[in-house]
Amino acid sequence: MMRTQCLLGLRTFVAFAAKLWSFCLYLLRRQVRTIIQYQTVRYDILPLSPLSRNRLGQVKRKILVLDLDETLIHSHHDGVLRPTVRPGTPPDFILKVSQWYELVVFTASMEIYGSAVADKLDNSRSILKRRYYRQHCTLELGSYIKDLSVVHSDLSSIVILDNSPGAYRSHPDNAIPIKSWFSDPSDTALLNLLPMLDALRFTADVRSVLSRNLHQHRLCVKKPAPAHPPMASEI
Repeated sequence: MMRTQCLLGLRTFVAFAAKLWSFCLYLLRRQVRTIIQYQTVRYDILPLSPLSRNRLGQVKRKILVLDLDETLIHSHHDGVLRPTVRPGTPPDFILKVSQWYELVVFTASMEIYGSAVADKLDNSRSILKRRYYRQHCTLELGSYIKDLSVVHSDLSSIVILDNSPGAYRSHPDNAIPIKSWFSDPSDTALLNLLPMLDALRFTADVRSVLSRNLHQHRLCVKKPAPAHPPMASEI
């Protein structure tokens, strides 16, 4: 009787240990996949050749307009507003592109919210100093449209990165679409854009390149953010 109980206990322990080992292996494989995926889009900034430096001296410095919600961050709240940051923001993305572009925040959110988020992303580095909010948008058919001419009159040097095609419907040739982000910790969409953004700064007119990318807008189409009801970003 005692021997039978020992065998049953041993089998139970072995079964539990096997399940625990399988779970540990699953977590390990998941972590390795995340690390590998991150490494494959690692983009190091190398010194420019004399030819590249000469080319940059012949073209205007570009402006990169950045949306906040579902592009760089996602906010949720349970009584307290809790913004989470998209992977790559800011250390790998914002800090790199700030060396290439003048960065501008343009959000359809209210200023009290957008300013706080931009301050957190900037972290006293003074790279997100120019900011535009809901009051700078145009309300059209219940959605907020971002007029890039508010940022700069020369549209040849402006690029907007936004998850909502409705927000830049007036300037599709200046836009780089990106899929909405909510919580995926392995997302690399921002890092994937680094080679393209690096190359765009050498162009005389960004629209000559981005206008050929219109099919991407259809892949990222989502309904434009309605003016109502209020969301977390409206708090």
